[in-house]
Amino acid sequence: MSDIKINKKSNLLEQDPYNYQLQDVEEPNLMREFFEYTEIPKVSFNFRRNPLGMPKEIWITDTTFRDGQQSREPYTVEQIVDIYEMMSRLSGPNGKIRQTEFFVYSDRDRRAIEKCRELGLEFPEITTWIRAKKEDFKLVHDIGVKETGILVSCSDYHIFTKLGMNRRQAMEHYLSVISDAFEAGVMPRCHLEDITRADFYGFVVPFVKAIQDLAEQANMPVRIRACDTLGYGIPYGGVAMPRSVPGIIYGLQHYAGVPSEMIEWHGHNDFYKAVTNAATAWLYGAAAVNTTLFGIGERTGNVPLEAMVFEYAQLRGTLDGMDTTVITELAEYYEKKSGTICLSRPRSSARISTLLRLEFTRMGCLRMRKFTIYLTLRNSSIDHLSFQSTRTAVWLE
Repeated sequence: MSDIKINKKSNLLEQDPYNYQLQDVEEPNLMREFFEYTEIPKVSFNFRRNPLGMPKEIWITDTTFRDGQQSREPYTVEQIVDIYEMMSRLSGPNGKIRQTEFFVYSDRDRRAIEKCRELGLEFPEITTWIRAKKEDFKLVHDIGVKETGILVSCSDYHIFTKLGMNRRQAMEHYLSVISDAFEAGVMPRCHLEDITRADFYGFVVPFVKAIQDLAEQANMPVRIRACDTLGYGIPYGGVAMPRSVPGIIYGLQHYAGVPSEMIEWHGHNDFYKAVTNAATAWLYGAAAVNTTLFGIGERTGNVPLEAMVFEYAQLRGTLDGMDTTVITELAEYYEKKSGTICLSRPRSSARISTLLRLEFTRMGCLRMRKFTIYLTLRNSSIDHLSFQSTRTAVWLE
């Protein structure tokens, strides 16, 4: 019989949530009802609603030097150091861009970590990323970072077809590597890859609960990153699992016992919902959203860091010390030093005419102005005016 007790967040009497057990199926559940390979993925509704649960504190994390390098020529060590320094200034004194992660597999990656550390900056904290292999963990241990991401793919697509394991084997393998991290005094950040195609109640919840148990035994924290690897996440209320972003974030808290401050969302833009999904993750209880600068990443890209800076300001009513003028610096640096800038989406950066529509009425008054662009980004957008701009004018502060 389950207990009924006061929930300290809702201040209401609640029953203990159902205790989900691992469902060790013999054949992979590829959820063809949602993901028929020859069709566009389906959005199915079951009308189950989840409560909003914005955490007391929210922040941004970054994967520019890891996921952000998987669709472009790798950054040089000098470029990484320069970008890291600018990212720190954008983060501001309150460290709202809390962490950034690095590969550790090449000499160049390790030199970049060393050079960034030499800057002595508090934010963003330098973390790493490894596969769930014991030999990979030695690299992290030797570098001496405090936190590392560990790839723990959770859909049957990955468990059965990539790893060649069943669910129980994968779970035991992952837990052994996570245990190694605890033993070495390194905080693990568990990357639940492909969570939006995973059996949430049959694998994700029991696996994450087992991770929580390990963390309790080790008396160390553990972070859970929910990875929407293929951009299948849906922000709407009432959407069926596994595509429901509200359902995933609520379920990690309510059924797996993960506190908000240890939940992070990592999204992709395959179906044009990267920013909306990330903001939704914040609203339903994830303290952190993971991003890359200008959304540069594999396939259609990641959640743009600069977009979440402005989402943060809209949701919280303040930038909390983030210096948005650095966004323009970064955009100019990318164009000058690397020749890489993503033009396929609106950018709150060096070319921000998509955010600004200035029209004069017959009285000559400014009718539509989103915010003081020049003071916010140090950019006037003059270069984006043309004969097709209708009756558009620029107001310089």
